[in-house]
Amino acid sequence: MTIKAPDELLYAQRLANITDTAIRIPIVGISVGLDFLIGLIPVVGDAIMALVSLRIVHLARKMGLPKHLQKVMIRNSGLDFMFGFIPVVGDIVDLFYKANKANVKIMETWWLEQNQQELNQHTQHTLREWQKSDV
Repeated sequence: MTIKAPDELLYAQRLANITDTAIRIPIVGISVGLDFLIGLIPVVGDAIMALVSLRIVHLARKMGLPKHLQKVMIRNSGLDFMFGFIPVVGDIVDLFYKANKANVKIMETWWLEQNQQELNQHTQHTLREWQKSDV
């Protein structure tokens, strides 16, 4: 009995890591990703990263995430996109506002809630197996 997160969630997690936190800036200790770096290219960079953000929303839809949560995710992505159009301020916002990470957290929380009983059963089963092997 093995429980695995859906492929859509795992892929979204990888995308969010690459776009939001893949690179740690030495000394200041802030993590950035492609969203910050590509977002430095005026207009085009922000548009490209908005498409990546919408890909994460699409993965959530494929997972079956409720529409109201999808709307929250679209709002997060939209805010990130709109801030990108403000010179300098948008780049600073990108340092701290990690929309893709926030969206993946919504996906993770929803998936955990939907699978809590099965996860608890799996944990109990695994604990019983460990206890048997210790005897």
